[in-house]
Amino acid sequence: MIYSMTGFGRAVVESATKRFTVEIKSLNSKQLDLSTRVPAPYRETELDLRAAISRRLERGKVDLNVYVENTGDETPAAFNIPMMRAYKAELEAAAKELNIPEPTDWYTLLLRFPETLRSNALTVVTEEEQQALIRGVEEAVEALMQFRAKEGEKLEEFFRRRVEAIADLLSQVPQYEEERITRVKTRLEEGLQKLSAIDYDKGRLEQEMIFYIEKLDITEEKQRLRQHLHYFLETLQAPPGQGKKLGFISQEMGREINTLGSKSNHAEMQKLVVKMKDQLEQIKEQVLNVM
Repeated sequence: MIYSMTGFGRAVVESATKRFTVEIKSLNSKQLDLSTRVPAPYRETELDLRAAISRRLERGKVDLNVYVENTGDETPAAFNIPMMRAYKAELEAAAKELNIPEPTDWYTLLLRFPETLRSNALTVVTEEEQQALIRGVEEAVEALMQFRAKEGEKLEEFFRRRVEAIADLLSQVPQYEEERITRVKTRLEEGLQKLSAIDYDKGRLEQEMIFYIEKLDITEEKQRLRQHLHYFLETLQAPPGQGKKLGFISQEMGREINTLGSKSNHAEMQKLVVKMKDQLEQIKEQVLNVM
């Protein structure tokens, strides 16, 4: 099976005094590109969080966000009473000096000034909180992987339909091959008839014609393209982490389709080749999303 690199996971865990909300999302990327936003007191746990993520997520542009809420009795912030007292005294003096009335809503006004609230957040994180945060990240990653798996199922179905379409188009090629060769031979013979004044060796001409027609033969290209299509479908069933391999296989499919086009020398075959290229281009676009 395959996994998409696009996904989202969320988990909420609690310790004795904290609630951790962990959100993690990922997009496609050639390597694991991880960025984290963790509250300052928990930065010392960041290496453990990164390790928990990298164990499961092999590739992708990954963003981790951690939010922390207090659930215990401690107050996360407190009024800076001395600072508020100083502000109030300055305002009263200004009102007296300017002969204007004093404010009626002191609380609202004072809280607008800087440093009237100060944080009582603990700078020391307990072992219990660290373990809860790591557990939250692991649960969010698991939710992300489940999301990736569901998206991977959709991608697999998408790829199968496109591969089947290419195989169907390839099966229509043989009906034009005999006509194509006959047309090439006829065109060459007609061209030679116009050169009636020139004497030529008919035996040598026959050899050259056979050589030219062999160069237009597409039997090997058709066979290799069928093999690549089969290998692509086989790889979809391999263990996760096949995105790069699928990309390489699609490149090989493209080479064979391009060669078919350059050798076709037939309008209807060219149309089939264009349709194959369209299906393959859709495959290449979506392969970038496979882990």
